[in-house]
Amino acid sequence: MDLDLSPKLAKKVYGDDGGSYYAWCPNELPMLRQGNIGAAKLALEKNGFALPRYSDSSKVAYVLQGAGVAGIILPESEEKVIAIKKGDAIALPFGVITWWSNKEDTELVVLFMGDTSKGHKPGQFTDFFLTGANGIFTGFTTDFVKRAWDVDDDTATALIGNQKGKGIVKLDANFKMPEPKPDHRKGMALNCEEAPLDTDIKNAGNVVLLNTKNLPLVGQVGMGADLVRLEGNAMCSPGFSCDSALQVTYIVNGSGRLQVVGVDGKRVLETIVKAGNLLIVPRFFVVSKIADPDGLSWFSIITTPNPMFTHLAGSIGAWKAISPEVLQAAFKIPAETEKLFRSKRTNDAIFFPPPK
Repeated sequence: MDLDLSPKLAKKVYGDDGGSYYAWCPNELPMLRQGNIGAAKLALEKNGFALPRYSDSSKVAYVLQGAGVAGIILPESEEKVIAIKKGDAIALPFGVITWWSNKEDTELVVLFMGDTSKGHKPGQFTDFFLTGANGIFTGFTTDFVKRAWDVDDDTATALIGNQKGKGIVKLDANFKMPEPKPDHRKGMALNCEEAPLDTDIKNAGNVVLLNTKNLPLVGQVGMGADLVRLEGNAMCSPGFSCDSALQVTYIVNGSGRLQVVGVDGKRVLETIVKAGNLLIVPRFFVVSKIADPDGLSWFSIITTPNPMFTHLAGSIGAWKAISPEVLQAAFKIPAETEKLFRSKRTNDAIFFPPPK
């Protein structure tokens, strides 16, 4: 496989007053197209409003920065208006309509990653806007709008032409948007920074898994996700997705070294990853990371709602389950070397603290 696996930054697609929309291009990150994965970011300034839209892809949204309000309308369902903040993960199945707003001074930044296999363009999201200069109202003739919504000429003209913005607009500071309802959050969002840890290794790292148990909607999306935080100089065990899933990783904070090994034992990627980078690990390829002194955290989606991983090092590493004689023969090593190899990493699982 000669694909370019190096991590990439998103590029601005549109936006002006109110905020911007960024996306990763499959021409620059070919694994997006090959894996049918889309990735994008929405950044809203104070009083920024992302106009109502739906997409050709199911997605997982993750709030990278700030706080705001999201409106989510599932098919044949009432609008859910939820408060969102840094660390929130939201599952967005097919057919969902969303809008996003920010009243705070801090920029609201939301990451989207999802499956484009049923989309118009492999590796890219296509959004369909309900309003605005590129909204569906502008495509219909006035008589169709009048007939469909039972309105007069003036109202139809206003619906079609009043909103000149595209995708993102800036609202007047005094405009009142719907207030979020606490009971609407249930089943719609999970804060990964506050959720119970699925794995927590002292001085090494921790992980929160997003699956059908803690956010059932991911079953409809068809993807799972996780938030991993590595302590400074700690290591994440070499491992791979053992259920043929792709892993799409966005670096949230910090930096570190990353290596990926693929077919025939070939190291296909060795690089430094930093906040803002996106990368995709091909199916069954083995990946490992070592954090820099300030630590490293990442948010990943996995293209199955309840992902499974095989780790090759640590107390739950696959090597521990293999017979000593098999290891001796496979590595062509004496029994004492095999015993030394097996005796290591008996207490550490998945994450390894810095060497003493």
